Amino acid sequence: MFSLFDIVAAISAITFLFVLYVKWCHTYWSRWNMPTAVQINSILGHTENPFTGKQGLLLRVKDCYDEFRRRELKHGGIYFFTQPIYMPVDTELIKNILNKDFSHFLGHGFKFNEKINPLLMHLFNLEGEKWRNMRVKLTPTFTSGKMKGMFKTLVDCGVPMIDHVNKLSQNGENLDIKEILSCYTTDIIGSCAFGLECNSFEDPDAEFRRYGRKLLTPGLRTIAIQFLSFMVSDKIVGSLPFKRLDIEIENFFISAIRNIFNYRTTNNIKRGDFIQIFMEMQEKAKANRTKPMTIEEISAQAFVFFIAGFETSSTTMTFCLHELAFNQDIQEKVREEIREAYKKNDGHLTYDAVMEMKYMDKVIDETLRKYPPVGLLNRVCSIDYNVPNTDVTIKAGTKVFISSLGIHRDPKYYPDPEKFDPERFSDENKAKRPPCTFLPFGDGPRTCIGLRFGLMQTKTGLSMLLNNYRIFPSKGEQYNIEFNPKSFILTKKGNVMLRAEKL
Repeated sequence: MFSLFDIVAAISAITFLFVLYVKWCHTYWSRWNMPTAVQINSILGHTENPFTGKQGLLLRVKDCYDEFRRRELKHGGIYFFTQPIYMPVDTELIKNILNKDFSHFLGHGFKFNEKINPLLMHLFNLEGEKWRNMRVKLTPTFTSGKMKGMFKTLVDCGVPMIDHVNKLSQNGENLDIKEILSCYTTDIIGSCAFGLECNSFEDPDAEFRRYGRKLLTPGLRTIAIQFLSFMVSDKIVGSLPFKRLDIEIENFFISAIRNIFNYRTTNNIKRGDFIQIFMEMQEKAKANRTKPMTIEEISAQAFVFFIAGFETSSTTMTFCLHELAFNQDIQEKVREEIREAYKKNDGHLTYDAVMEMKYMDKVIDETLRKYPPVGLLNRVCSIDYNVPNTDVTIKAGTKVFISSLGIHRDPKYYPDPEKFDPERFSDENKAKRPPCTFLPFGDGPRTCIGLRFGLMQTKTGLSMLLNNYRIFPSKGEQYNIEFNPKSFILTKKGNVMLRAEKL
């Protein structure tokens, strides 16, 4: 039998060895003569406790970016627990990683077990040949012709949104604008990606809206898994036999796609949506005697369209309206452009009219500059990489963090970065900035494939709202925003409450 002393001594020895191991791991960058950020937690490195942290990943990484910039460094190293993370700061280095030397940084570094987590086999997570093949298959989904064919759906989904806002404004109620816009984009993605009528405004607890909330309101289990994914070797995470997603969410999406496929095939139904495109891919594969996509693979692509399509666009519109509520002169200017577009098209909103709104483009770009939904671009080194003009080698398997939030709020590129100024995106001002200083959708071959669709629904939603209403801050709504530390998408902590006046 072990005595209490033996047990305490063993635990103390293990703890001591563990701390020594972590300390040794935290010398990785110094062994490469790479500068590191100063503020380091003895165990967690440069990250926070995921359960009690007050900043969140995006702001912590931005702080490291700001420190490296103050020290006039071109790059630096940080640690997430024991993992070394390479952080390029110089835009030339960033351009190389995202574009010129893309072959060294092929993926995002999210490893997973495909058999256990089939819904994660989507374009964002895939790497190498699997990614290339899927990108080729999906690229035709987002052509101008396909976008134009879906435009009517965007307008149709905007009608119940306008009706809902009208009821609230007539009753003198404030608008929980994030929730309203999430319902709008959920209806769009539900229709365009799944061919289903979600009716989120009639039923706020509709399935797609409910699962959307669940996806973006992480519980303790999800936070722990996300933390583990960043802290532990990709190979270890990829081999672990646990579900990364809630089993209820996984079952819902796979069952939804399977049922839609079966129903349309049985009833010979065709629609101009993403599902129809996947069905045509299946038929083409069979005709060419090539391997068709599985239901799980198709479900995974529809799943990522759903997440990216409804959340990033609703967040962008939310921040945009927040800024316009506090900047009435800019709001009035963009409204003039919107009303002129309606006037030219006999009171209707058309695809071509939306695409031609140049000042709206500036307003949205400035919103994405100040509030990039994806405030951190991550890559993983796939082949050892010698950083140009240095003696540093990034070893295969090393993760790379590019702080788009840091770059977007860097006074070197955007003077007075807290100010909301759409004229930063005039042709003249854009030409003055170096490449890779505006990264809301990434850059290079892994640029967001759905960016045109996202911008189209953002411009459509804003056009319909601002054509009908003048937007003001609600009483008590503050201009400066505190971000949600538990979200991997840049969102406000709490609601964004605005007030609408009918025009």
